[in-house]
Amino acid sequence: MGYSVDAFIKTHIGQKGLKIKRIFTDPKNNLLSQIVYEKRTSKIVDVSGKVIFQKDDVEVPTFWSQVATDILAQKYFRKRGVPVEIAERTECTKDDSFSALESSLRLPDDTTGEWSIRQVAHRLAGAWTWWGEQYGYFNSTEDADAFYDELKYMIITQTTAPNSPQWFNTGLFWAYGINSPAQGHYYVDPSTGELTKSIDAYSHPQPHACFIQEVNDDLVNPQGIFDLLTREARIFKYGSGTGTNFSSLREEGASLSGGGTSSGLMSFLSVFDRAAGSVKSGGTTRRAAKMVILNVDHPDIEKFIGWKVREERKVVALVTGSKIAYEHLQGIMASAETKGIDPAKNPELKQKIAAAKLQYVPLNYIKRVLMLVENGIKAADFHFNVFDTDYRSEAYITVDGQNSNNTVRVTDAFMQAVEADREWNLISRIDGSIKKTVQAKELWEKIAEAAWESADPGLQFDSTINDWHTCPEDGRINASNPCSEYMFLDETACNLASINLEKFYDSETRIFDVPLYQHAIRIWTIVLEISVLMSQSPSIKMAERTFQYRTLGLGYANLGTILMKMGLAYDSDEARSVAGAVTAIMTGDSYATSAEMAKILGVFERYEANREHMLRVIRNHRRVAYNSIPAEYEKLSTVPLGLDPTTTPPYLLSAARESWDNALSLGEQFGFRNAQVTVVAPTGTIGLVMDCDTTGFEPDFALVKFKKLVGGGYFKIVNQSVEPALRSLGYDDYQVHDILQYVLGSASLSGAPHINRQVLKAKGFTDEKLDALEAQLSAAFNISFLFNHYVLGTEFVSSLFPEKDVTVPQFSLLKELGFSQEEIDVANEYVCGAMTVEGAPYLREEHYSVFDCASKCGSKGKRFIAPVGHVRMLAAGQPFVSGSISKTVNLPEDATIAEIQDIYLTSWKLGLKCNALYRDGSKLSQPLSTSSDENSVYAKLFDFSEEPQVDEIEIEVPEVAKTVQQEAIAAVSTTALAQRKKLPLERVSITHKFEIGGHEGYITASLFEDGRPGEIFLTMNKEGSTLSGIMDAWAISLSLNLQYGVPLQVLINKYSHVRFEPAGMTNNRNIPMAKSIVDYLARWLALKFLDTETAKKYHTAELVDRAMGNGDLKAIDVMKIYKHHVGASSKEISTKALEEIAQKSGRGSVPIEEGAEMLNIPAEVTLETEEIPPANVVVDLEMLRKDQAQQALKQNNEDAPMCSECGSVMIRNGACYKCLDCGSTSGCS
Repeated sequence: MGYSVDAFIKTHIGQKGLKIKRIFTDPKNNLLSQIVYEKRTSKIVDVSGKVIFQKDDVEVPTFWSQVATDILAQKYFRKRGVPVEIAERTECTKDDSFSALESSLRLPDDTTGEWSIRQVAHRLAGAWTWWGEQYGYFNSTEDADAFYDELKYMIITQTTAPNSPQWFNTGLFWAYGINSPAQGHYYVDPSTGELTKSIDAYSHPQPHACFIQEVNDDLVNPQGIFDLLTREARIFKYGSGTGTNFSSLREEGASLSGGGTSSGLMSFLSVFDRAAGSVKSGGTTRRAAKMVILNVDHPDIEKFIGWKVREERKVVALVTGSKIAYEHLQGIMASAETKGIDPAKNPELKQKIAAAKLQYVPLNYIKRVLMLVENGIKAADFHFNVFDTDYRSEAYITVDGQNSNNTVRVTDAFMQAVEADREWNLISRIDGSIKKTVQAKELWEKIAEAAWESADPGLQFDSTINDWHTCPEDGRINASNPCSEYMFLDETACNLASINLEKFYDSETRIFDVPLYQHAIRIWTIVLEISVLMSQSPSIKMAERTFQYRTLGLGYANLGTILMKMGLAYDSDEARSVAGAVTAIMTGDSYATSAEMAKILGVFERYEANREHMLRVIRNHRRVAYNSIPAEYEKLSTVPLGLDPTTTPPYLLSAARESWDNALSLGEQFGFRNAQVTVVAPTGTIGLVMDCDTTGFEPDFALVKFKKLVGGGYFKIVNQSVEPALRSLGYDDYQVHDILQYVLGSASLSGAPHINRQVLKAKGFTDEKLDALEAQLSAAFNISFLFNHYVLGTEFVSSLFPEKDVTVPQFSLLKELGFSQEEIDVANEYVCGAMTVEGAPYLREEHYSVFDCASKCGSKGKRFIAPVGHVRMLAAGQPFVSGSISKTVNLPEDATIAEIQDIYLTSWKLGLKCNALYRDGSKLSQPLSTSSDENSVYAKLFDFSEEPQVDEIEIEVPEVAKTVQQEAIAAVSTTALAQRKKLPLERVSITHKFEIGGHEGYITASLFEDGRPGEIFLTMNKEGSTLSGIMDAWAISLSLNLQYGVPLQVLINKYSHVRFEPAGMTNNRNIPMAKSIVDYLARWLALKFLDTETAKKYHTAELVDRAMGNGDLKAIDVMKIYKHHVGASSKEISTKALEEIAQKSGRGSVPIEEGAEMLNIPAEVTLETEEIPPANVVVDLEMLRKDQAQQALKQNNEDAPMCSECGSVMIRNGACYKCLDCGSTSGCS
């Protein structure tokens, strides 16, 4: 490796280093010293209300949001190992390193964790500054001090943020002396240029988020298949992501040197996929961040294209087959257990075996379960896995292809063959011969069909990527990181940082502060370069090549925010010009800074070998800024979209062109320190810690959001970009107020049409109750959710309608008060807002597009950014980025395969380097969406809105319920009847109210004298509805089973985790999520009637323990209490029994209605009891508001999964998902 930074510095004695200008921390107006801090509690709860993380006294600036605070505290604070005496310091300088303070520590072994953003900023900025000072980056100590202070300010004020591995690892050794044993890493010693094996984990941190690794067609040697497995695991362990092009591996059936044939590429991809699923990223619950790429001419390309489709179909087979097999096998075992295993002597068994055979249950397995019965195994003890379609379920874990983003590399030659409908050759990896010839268009159609069905594969356009390659003398660019923003040579890594663009836009002057932006670009280019200097890598070759090319990944976030604030539609020429100019300035200035560092520190090692190529690429970037004619570009197969001078603001246009003039001029004189300087990443978690409305290159996802309050709770806000956008468009204060109120709602009943304080007072509402309603309206998604006995109290609502049962689901308070549905809808829009600008007063229709988001806004919104609009925006930014832009083009559910082909084709023609599509509904694991076009035939298949009467239709019972019902009927009709035990005419019952996915109902379990359930009634919200009929029929089936002695555990085992709509969040904190009403009832029965350990087989252990710990009584306890007081008057029963329930549950007191519901005592009896106070409102306001926020997120985001850490609804973020509550992502951002 002959290159040595130290040698270069020694030979340039007297050469000055970098000068750092103070802008944010100028002594005359030091903004850093003016920041006001406060201490908060950071608490993250899951959907059930359980606290999953809490830290008190977290210090952040007053302007930080609670979400940013939570992410900092949960994810980025070092939790342990910080010396207490250092942790007590918040005012630090760059010289306050651990080594400088160590000798003065009185208790060096007494450690704690970080608690202030000032500590984290010091740790990061101090480490970067120390490394920079050590290796001659700064002109003077004063410049190093300025560098340190400016960085601290930008981190603390959310102006910029490095990628997550920097937050995790950088500065731990420098600031706190934290270290741990080596993990097999390597680094190039900056002083000698020699490759060195790391002796510990943190003195040289791993700051890189993005890795590209190669694999050779070799099984066990270095850089071979199983060596890559180890290298990938090392990267995943530290929370980073990796991508590899596997096209070097020989195809299936190819000959092996030792004889025989290869099992092929796909067999090894299965191994890698399983390994990634086992390791995960950073040891968290998210999947490993991994990219798998295959060239379009590989002989196994057809199998690769359909990989995820095939595997997801296996999930369908597993889910369907497991349920069918389980039902039949249980029936067979139950029959054999009671009547013998000989079908000749047991006609019922023979019939069940025949039925199972017709459903393709293997005869060998039927024989096996009969042999189990013969060996004494009972049906109740038989365990058979029944799968569901949850993406975290065992079904998905079992199949392949779920732990990576899969991409096909296509060349210009292939794309031209598609257009001309020509043949395409698949080339052997052994000898280069033609292995197979296919029609290019047929292969293209398979790619589009697979993307339509499973969202994979994405495409990378190989020719375009390599046209912009700065170092082609050293090989082609073959691969990318998992999110596709970093594209460079194999065995290189990139560390990222993102600039918050919103911090540089002034809504008052409507000017983007270019000089301040350029200052941030320069500072952070230096940060990323120093990060290369100090880094260690997971392999020898990675350490060498990362040091040789020194690639950087500077990017930005909040582009969509500033475009809206400027009053520009995301899909407009003007917005594309602004995006292009902002991106051009970033990359141009970053390359200029790289050339400036090259002058002082030297060029990257492989620069001279690639000098002409790199300067050609820089000239082409500059030509895009000048909107040159196609003939002027050098060696580009696709002409990029130039910066249009007619639609670009003049000050941005001149700045963009000047940036590239400087980059080229300085580069020609001094060369470059870095082979690449910019990418645009998804900025998931770091975007949230910077309080960005939009991430990376994305538009906004909604106009109305639910903001987490300091101290807990949520309130509803309009996107912070909407008001500045309206003012930019020329609307006055009065108009802006009315438009915002239309979107957000008044959050008050005062002045509301039809339903307001005056009208409600006339109908019997008190000021106290109206004030209680008003207090919750700021977080209300719909006013109907607040007008009920839960919020207002049963006593009050009953006083308005004493003749009504106000607790039943059918009871609608607003309708009972005399309001029509139309009046309710009008009032709701006034109070809670339309959540869209469509139809807003004063807003001109030509301005609607300014407020278009990635998906429809609100229940009445129809507009969203067209898919081709995303592609055109990418085309505007791509020519100014060294690497690529990570972005997923969102498509509606009804998008066609042909439309996907068109979008991919347009992406290639517009010069994109890559593209990935996501069609809503293309994931089997997402809940069934019923919010599609109401006229769609698919919507009608699942439409229960018309509520047809049961006797007018043929009820389609869910398969699992139908099977049990048929078995129960068969049991009744046999000559040898099982003994049925009926319940007495008077029996004790437990009645439980539930709500699942907006569907309300009641479960009544009538008990035998020993406390066992003997009869189940299931009452749904609307009598006579299809759903009510299905559930009623199923409850009858369930009751018959119980009365004929079928063990309750067997039934719970059958029904728990059965999945169908309605499903989702519930109102029961002990069962917060249900996959169906059947699943909910099964798990409720488990909590009430099974012992604790058995219940844990069917329900989350922690929730079972909590249910018991909260004193929730088992049914048998309720039975005993009731029986103990039999003989007393009804009034005495209610008083004494309720008192004993309260005592036994350890809760001190029990509201009357709750106790009466548990004992099934008539409400009029208990309400007469004066000794027991009336029920209080038992709604957790924070959870209510969180539920409102989740419902709003879910409204036009049906495809999103639940966060695996806190259970909240996630939103799409590039190719992954991010959680707005806890900051978790499903990928590497």
